[in-house]
Amino acid sequence: MMEMTRDVPALEIPFIREMAEITYHMWKFGWDERNGGNISRILDEGEVSPHIDLNGTGRVITLSFPVPELAGKIFVVTGSGKYFRNVISDPDMNLGVIRVTDDGEHVDVLWGFNGNTFPTSELASHFMSHIERLKVDPNHRIVMHTHATNVIAMTFVHDLDEKKFTKTLWQMCTECIVVFPEGVGVLPWMVPGSAEIGRKTAEKMKDRRVVIWPHHGIFGSGSTMDETFGLIETVEKAAQVYMLTAGHGIKQTITDQELADLAKAFGVTPAPQVLEV
Repeated sequence: MMEMTRDVPALEIPFIREMAEITYHMWKFGWDERNGGNISRILDEGEVSPHIDLNGTGRVITLSFPVPELAGKIFVVTGSGKYFRNVISDPDMNLGVIRVTDDGEHVDVLWGFNGNTFPTSELASHFMSHIERLKVDPNHRIVMHTHATNVIAMTFVHDLDEKKFTKTLWQMCTECIVVFPEGVGVLPWMVPGSAEIGRKTAEKMKDRRVVIWPHHGIFGSGSTMDETFGLIETVEKAAQVYMLTAGHGIKQTITDQELADLAKAFGVTPAPQVLEV
């Protein structure tokens, strides 16, 4: 067990408890089978220092890609090969708190990752997305990847054009255009865990908070865990409605004018490439 500045059980540390609870919910939803899914959250030093020794454990992990933009930043991250259903029962083994070194080429392990565990294999995608989201939203904190079932199913039967995909999602539930007015990004199928998919995902994250990985899952970002989970939950619900109605002879849907009316009523600006208002 790693030394903490106070003898406090891991689940009594607020940000560890939050990660444990959200990963368990995602597993219960069926979105994160086996070791699927990963989450990272930026932490403020002030919320970490009362619970965890900022001098670290002495363990340093070399990154395969430099991230000088994130130098000094602290993250709580899910572990590579770890099962979301186990986080709540053994957080020290399945989670870790890391800090990017000043040169941006390593991370210091401050807590967790017991048993020589490493951060998620999707760390490249997470870090690159954090960098881009922080440029446009200083309150950004969360990157969340999950294998949302209906989103995956939708990528098999729907055109993967971003504009069409976004419009369909908006039309499935009245609240969708309000929750993600900027729309969703859609990548071509790519091998996961690579720097390339990380770069492509981050490129999409410059002007939206959701990126779909066809036949794989969804990446979402936000300022809080609730906001990010709720964003993914809304996209998944829309995909579920689509999968329930596709092929059933739809008689009516939310029109473009009605989408524009919704945007105006809730004071949001929909992606202009998808809907002109």
